[in-house]
Formats: sequence, structure tokens, C-alpha cells
Amino acid sequence: MDNFVAIDFETANYSPSSICSIGAVIYKDGKKVDEFYSLVHPEPDYYSYRNVKIHGITQRDTWNAAIFPKVWEQLVPKLGDLPFVAHNKTFDETCLKAAFRTYSMDYPDYTFYCTLQASRRIKCLADHHLDTVAAFFGYDLKNHHHALADADACAWIAKELL
Repeated sequence: MDNFVAIDFETANYSPSSICSIGAVIYKDGKKVDEFYSLVHPEPDYYSYRNVKIHGITQRDTWNAAIFPKVWEQLVPKLGDLPFVAHNKTFDETCLKAAFRTYSMDYPDYTFYCTLQASRRIKCLADHHLDTVAAFFGYDLKNHHHALADADACAWIAKELL
């Protein structure tokens, strides 16, 4: 796969629409050409302890952040008609669709590919978590659960597996 957008979302709570950060890495002709990161004011606007423990983002961090439609408006020009790649596309695609529904936005039926599913072909791994698969392919994921770092690791894996 030479042309794609690796994307990752972090959520504030158990609601898939509660996106609190977005990371995206754009590849064209096999080369990284752009990246995007933004905090997002989540909807619903509360943070669960478990989610904060995972990614470290708090309500204070996103209090003045733009809401999802405003952030997505900044990212859309970079996307073109490129397919998305995510590590566990079920999660990321569900979050994206939920945010679109929450804000009554028309969902353009994006194409998603999944590096998690593809990584399950590798039988020698202890697990198929993003950091484990990334390390298998020589990527040192230092800031796991930061949306941009995770998107970059996903892109690395996608270049190897897809």
C-alpha cells in the first residue's frame, strides 16, 4: 500500500463519539507527505478514569479545544480520496461514524483497512497490540496512546503488511 492515511483516535470516555484527540499520517507514493494532530473537545464532555489512565488527556487539556466538526474541517483537505488505515479499525471507524452522527454530519463512507487484522497472520508474536507489532517491524513506539504517535506506528506497520 503506497497511498493511505493512517489514523488514530483517543476517546475521553466509553462513548465512541467522545473523541478527544486525532492523529493522522498521510502517505503518497510510499512516502510520508504530511501529518496532523489535534486535541478535540469531546462529546459527551466527561472523562473516565480508565481512559485518562491510558492516554493522559484530561478535561483541562481539551477545555478550549475545537469540537470535532471544526477539527475535521482542518483535516479533510489533506485526505483527498485516500483510504484509512487503523490498528483495530473497528474502534477507529466506530468512533469516526459516531462523531459524524453526533454532529449530524454526512458520513462519506470512508474505506478502512486494518493492520491489527493483517498482523494476526504473524503467528510468532506474543500478542497483536500496536506496540508489539510495531516493534516486530523495527518501529520504536515511544509515546504509545498519543494519537499521532500511534498513527505513525500504524503507518509503519501498514507499509510492511498491506
